[in-house]
Formats: sequence, C-alpha cells, structure tokens
Amino acid sequence: MMLWKEMPMEMGNGTTVQEFTLEGFPAIQHLGKVLFLVHLLAYLASITGNAVIVTITCADSRLQTPMYFFLSTFSFFECCFISAVIPKLLVIFLLGRQTISFLACFIQAFVFVYLGAAGFLLIAVMSVDRYMAICKPLHYPTIMNLKTCFLLVTACCVLAFILITGPLVMVSQLSFCGPHVIPHFFCDLDPLIHLSCSNTRSVEMLAFVIALLILLTSLIITIIAYSNIVVTIVRLPSAKERQKAFSTCSSHLIVLSLMYGSCVFIYVKPKQRNRLNSNREAALVNTVVTPLLNPVIYTLRNKQVQQALKEKMCRLKISR
Repeated sequence: MMLWKEMPMEMGNGTTVQEFTLEGFPAIQHLGKVLFLVHLLAYLASITGNAVIVTITCADSRLQTPMYFFLSTFSFFECCFISAVIPKLLVIFLLGRQTISFLACFIQAFVFVYLGAAGFLLIAVMSVDRYMAICKPLHYPTIMNLKTCFLLVTACCVLAFILITGPLVMVSQLSFCGPHVIPHFFCDLDPLIHLSCSNTRSVEMLAFVIALLILLTSLIITIIAYSNIVVTIVRLPSAKERQKAFSTCSSHLIVLSLMYGSCVFIYVKPKQRNRLNSNREAALVNTVVTPLLNPVIYTLRNKQVQQALKEKMCRLKISR
C-alpha cells in the first residue's frame, strides 16, 4: 500500500485534487445512449464468447491440449482486460459520470497495462506452440506437456508484472498540479504522465523502452513462428489442406495485425503530446474490436469446439 502513500495530490493553489476526469469522446457524447447500447452489446458478446471458450475447454477432456489451454488462458485475460475498461466507458456514455478517484484510476491503469503486457507475451507463446505443432509434430507431444504449458503461462504473468511495476510506481509518485482532465476514456500511463507537473523525462523514456521491448519481442517471435508455419503449409501435398491452413493462418494474422498495429501506434512513440486524441480511437481496437473477434477467429470456428458445444447443448437439453 506504500504505492498510494502520496495520494491525493495537492494542486499548486493549495487545494486537494482527489480525482481525475475522464474526457471520453466529447465530440459524440450527445449520442451517449446509442453508444452505450453499441458498446454494451459488444462487451456482452466479448465476455460471452471468451467465457464459452474457458468453460468448454475445462469441461471437455478432448480440448484439454496445449493449444486450447493457451487459448482459454488468453480468453480469461481478455475477459479481465475489457472488464477493466468498458464498464466505466458505459457509465460515461449512459450517465455522463466522468470522474474517477486517484486510487481507482491507478488500479485501472495497473490492470489494463498488466493484462495487456501478459497478453502479448502469451501471444508469442501461442505462436511458438503452433510452430511446434505444425513444423515439429514428432517432438511436439514431448516438449509441450502440461507442466511446460503451465510454466510458460506463469512466466508470462510474472515477467509482465516485473516489467510494468517500475513505470507504474514511478507514475504514482509524480505530482499532479492540474489540469486533471484525462484526454482518454480510461486511465492509461501516457495520459497520466502528460498531466503531471513533475519532470517526467525518465518515466516517459522507461515506459517507452518497456513498451518497445514487450511489443517488438512478441511481434518478432510471432512473425518468425508464422513465417515457418507458412513455409511448412506451402509444402503440403494436398491443395485442400493448403487452402484450409492458409484460411486459418490469414484469420489469425488479421487479428494479430489489428492488435499489434494499434498498440505500436499508441505506445511505441517517444513523444505523444500531440497524438493523445488519436490514441483514443486506436485504443478502441484493442478494447472493443479484437476481444469481439478473438473467440470467433481462434476457437469458435474450430470443428472440435463446435462439436463439443453441440454435445454440451444436447446434454443440457436431455437433462431438462
């Protein structure tokens, strides 16, 4: 709890600032109820899709393989990730309540950044898993056992925590002298850094370096893995098998391009003061669009998952 020792911060005129104001989307705030409905439906669809993946993977023994273990973990991360952001956005759209306390703001920033970092590290692990399954099928069962999978997921979580804790602690120790309006729809590190009246050069550079490290490392591993997968697919003797494999890979790559593209645009820039407004639109990609697409692209199109869902539904009907 020492992290929050200096909160609330004092403004230059001696008054105490106890909260931030999330600006949201002021240009379209008059459409609040329509935007609330659209984002509520997207949020519920995302939560439902990802929760179905987690549930069906745990319930069906045929899906308890490394690939589905990673996918269900990723789906769990996605549920937590969007739940850290979207409920507050819904409140802003419906009720216009834009204030958020210092403590709530930094908790939101921590959860968002931590799960985002862990998610990108997990994507790299999932790419390596697919590479091993397709390109090294004989070694795959030996290498990717349950213990290895658990250790890889744990490593992603621990490494993400280690990497993002430093910048978050540094930001929490900054002075905020006003204004305290965050030009975003949730608390993220960069808008908070730019609201501070302290010298932010060191924390801004640290945040940039860590974002660069996480995103580019994950991206390079993913590109190398999928490049090898494509080479292996090209060598498949059956045209039908090649077409099916390319269809699956292309769907994965579209979603990955959206995720990496939006995050690189937001975070991998040393100077961001003139681009915070455009960051809001880019952030919607990762908080609304990709969580909605991921369950469909990665899992729900899969015949094994479809079969497991059908059998589960049939058993539920019979039990009634």
